[in-house]
Amino acid sequence: MSSFLRPAFLALLAAPLLALAAPPEAATEHVKARLVSSQAAVAPGQRFTVALEQDIKSHWHTYWLNPGDSGQATSIDWAGAEAGPIQWPTPSVQAIGPIVNYGYEGRPALLVDLTVPADARPGGRFKPTAEVRWLVCKDVCIPEQVSLGLDLPVVGSAAQATAGADSAQVQEWRRAIPTPAPFAVQIKAAPQGVRLSGPTEGVTKAYFFADTWGAVAHSAPQPLKAEAGGWVLDIPAGDEPLPAGKPLSGVIALTTAAGEQAWTVSLPMPEGAGKGPGPADLAAPAVAAAAPVSAPVSDLGLLPALALALVGGLILNLMPCVFPVLSIKALALVREGNHKAEGLAYTAGVLASFVLLAAVLIALRAGGQQVGWGFQFHSPVFVLVVAYLLFLVGLNLSGLFEIGGSFTGIGSGLAARQGLAGSFFTGVLAAVVATPCTAPFMGAALAFALSQPAAVLLAVFLALGLGLALPFLVLAFWPAAQRWLPRPGAWMDRFKQFLAFPMYAAVVWLLWVLAQQTGPDGVALALVGLVVIAFGLWWRRASGASAVGTIAALAGVVLALGVSAWIKPVGADAVAGSNASAHEPYSAERLAELRGQNKPVFVNMTAAWCISCLVNERVALSRPEVGEAFAKAGVTYLKGDWTREDPNITAVLKAHGRSGVPLYLYYAPGAAEAQVLPQILTPGLVVEAVSAPAPASRS
Repeated sequence: MSSFLRPAFLALLAAPLLALAAPPEAATEHVKARLVSSQAAVAPGQRFTVALEQDIKSHWHTYWLNPGDSGQATSIDWAGAEAGPIQWPTPSVQAIGPIVNYGYEGRPALLVDLTVPADARPGGRFKPTAEVRWLVCKDVCIPEQVSLGLDLPVVGSAAQATAGADSAQVQEWRRAIPTPAPFAVQIKAAPQGVRLSGPTEGVTKAYFFADTWGAVAHSAPQPLKAEAGGWVLDIPAGDEPLPAGKPLSGVIALTTAAGEQAWTVSLPMPEGAGKGPGPADLAAPAVAAAAPVSAPVSDLGLLPALALALVGGLILNLMPCVFPVLSIKALALVREGNHKAEGLAYTAGVLASFVLLAAVLIALRAGGQQVGWGFQFHSPVFVLVVAYLLFLVGLNLSGLFEIGGSFTGIGSGLAARQGLAGSFFTGVLAAVVATPCTAPFMGAALAFALSQPAAVLLAVFLALGLGLALPFLVLAFWPAAQRWLPRPGAWMDRFKQFLAFPMYAAVVWLLWVLAQQTGPDGVALALVGLVVIAFGLWWRRASGASAVGTIAALAGVVLALGVSAWIKPVGADAVAGSNASAHEPYSAERLAELRGQNKPVFVNMTAAWCISCLVNERVALSRPEVGEAFAKAGVTYLKGDWTREDPNITAVLKAHGRSGVPLYLYYAPGAAEAQVLPQILTPGLVVEAVSAPAPASRS
């Protein structure tokens, strides 16, 4: 093909592609978008309205002109036409924990007035194009972009221009755009910001959406008061309060018996307006403002929640917090006995424990308490009692004392009953030590359960317990699996003694947890209790299990439990000491400050009693490559300690659909919401998250 013909040939090939390059409709994974014209035909120089309609996936949202504490407004870049500013419908308040955003769900429509070029030729085509960008968020935020366009015929004059089939729909959308208030709105200085007032009577709800970021405190409540013949609304100032004389503009939404209406206002800032509440003042109101918004988990459904709970319970068997009890189950499987009966007894112990735990949660929730998975480990007394229990199990396995007679005897009914009791309480112990851990798939199921009625919560907890007990139950009832078990012999006594050491290791871990809660004094008291228990059991054995020795052993246990009366929690600063590392303590105020400075932040919600959390810190977060990635990206590492009950951390967990730790959040610079990392971390996952390109910052 000659060089003369090649450009013409390529132009012919490209023409169909150019015609298809900007369709009026497009869809991403979370949003369908289309351009809707009020005109079917246009004239040169004519001004008309185009709507950008967004069909947003359920439970996701996009953002308003001022996105609030986080987020990014939708933007439209036009080519081929003169375009006016976006005309925004009234947004809604979207509270997520201590963060309050302004945006849209469902099917909002943003309006834009376009002007046809004056030199457009009649008989030709008017083909404006729009590059539309938005940030769509749910648990995570995803920037998306589409290219849209219109293709309208150009007629000779405005008289010949015809309205489009969607003209009525565009007019209906226009009625949702706030217009200037038809009444006088007054503005006065107030100690914490400004005070707006108006003459509308019967106002039951009011909210002011400032269209400039930082002019008002988005997370603070706006108290409404009724005055004779009108209303008064207090607006706390934000991080960047406006100077006197500069207009405070935005939308005032009022609810009366006639419904909700919204109006635009623009008022000059008065002299002497307050600077707004400080971070400490905003902390409590922010949570209060977020309280009516439920965590995004209620849409999970009962059957998926049951399935996730069952799988999560299965995975709990592999978690390090349950490993010490796996040794007891292993010993039960290798000895001879009624495996089916023991499997059922073990399962009954697990399920009974989960029923009891669910009942306690239901009772606490009915009393207005905010509780989550593993809540009982907030109590130092509970931690101490579990430590004593595991210490007794270890001493039993070491042979210092025996419970239930011979491990191999199955002849008498008494031994059989004692064996079943042992299996039952092994199940109880497995359930107890499993609660500090949150396995994958458990988070969503537990968060769903804690937001549902009592019957649903109980069903999810039973599914979780069944998952925990299922491996042992299958081995007990599957003869083929039982043939894989080794034959009993003399090695069993040595194996039993060896299995005491995981128990002792678990006791060490629990004492370390206690140190985080009570400091050195609490650990010293716990160690005294362990010595008293060991001395009492030694005396019993030395006396040949006489009545006096048995009484001494029981007295030792009682005295050790009495130690718990002196166990008192202490503040976090009293136990920090050697635990300090390259992180700062989490607070909502510090997070807001860093995000306001557009800095990347990694948040680790953890607890000393959460073995999964500690493993993640050892194998991932403390690795040199992760530290280097944090330093290179300028990441600030915040750690929230849930070892002692902290309602602020509980609120953050709930806001992210979690009922327990661990929870890992990464806030990239300019990101509207946090990226939630998996519950099982690797160095690569963390490095990849903090090294990814940051989204465009909000302006």
